[in-house]
Amino acid sequence: MAIRKVARLGHPVLREKARELTREEISTPEMRRLVRDMVETMHEYGGVGLAAPQVHESVRLAVIQFEADNERYEGEGKQPLLVLFNARVKVLDATLSGFWEGCLSVPGLRGYVERPSKVEVSYLDERGKPKTMQAEGFLATVFQHELDHLDGVLYVDKIADKAKLAFIEEYGRYHAPEGEDTPPE
Repeated sequence: MAIRKVARLGHPVLREKARELTREEISTPEMRRLVRDMVETMHEYGGVGLAAPQVHESVRLAVIQFEADNERYEGEGKQPLLVLFNARVKVLDATLSGFWEGCLSVPGLRGYVERPSKVEVSYLDERGKPKTMQAEGFLATVFQHELDHLDGVLYVDKIADKAKLAFIEEYGRYHAPEGEDTPPE
């Protein structure tokens, strides 16, 4: 396993549409290694999700995982590790939910983004088996954020009110809910 270098805003890989993987590719040792590296990288940098383009691999792969005691997203519950190949999102409820999002590829900033509140995600798991799951609220936001990366879209593209883009320090001072700890990115 290895911690990979994270591509930052401005790197062309973040704006490419990632290619789909075949079931044969999903089951290769190289792909298993990439998944392990992505999980380790996500943990190292304190993320709740990571998409392959963020580690310079333009393939349709994302990982999501967070603990119930996450300081940044208290009260949002726990999400065991999900590995998603070739994932697609279908909106089930277009009512918007808003969260202050951050991104390992856009370090030091937070932005308020509104997204559909309920989605269905179809994907292939690590064995290439089709899966579908529904998500609401915060988890729906995480899915949409990570899967946007696979289409070359970053959360900063989705900020409707540019006054709600802030450095982490200013987010903590002026926008964070009372008592929220805002660790550095």
